[in-house]
Amino acid sequence: MTWLVASLITIALWGVVGLLQKMGSQHSTSNSLMLWTTAGYLLLLPFLFTDSHLLALPARALVVGVASGLTNGLGAWSLYTAFERGARASVAVPLTALNPLVTLVLALLVLGERLTVAQTAGVVLALIAGAMLSYEPNAKEGA
Repeated sequence: MTWLVASLITIALWGVVGLLQKMGSQHSTSNSLMLWTTAGYLLLLPFLFTDSHLLALPARALVVGVASGLTNGLGAWSLYTAFERGARASVAVPLTALNPLVTLVLALLVLGERLTVAQTAGVVLALIAGAMLSYEPNAKEGA
């Protein structure tokens, strides 16, 4: 499987996840959603242990992996809380999909990466899109 095919599968699956998360939030709390999301991850464990080198990783890789899982889980839990507090899936999911902007800033600061002019323009447009997407006029304004 090429990286492009894997990326397209990711887009499709994560698109479905946003819908399932919102649907789940209509019938449960953010805590219970997090519990059942974790159960879903656990169902993947047998497939992961097909790699014989899985546990022979350096300590740094294990720490980074656990930190990645923890931050991913906390992010999901935060999204579930947003849904529990009334966020619409059509707004919250695309808005939280701006998370690569945080990665970008961290890559600039920690890894010393640089952006091209075109990439900088893309960042500006993403920020504008995020602001436009999250804007919800008051009921009086829409009347």
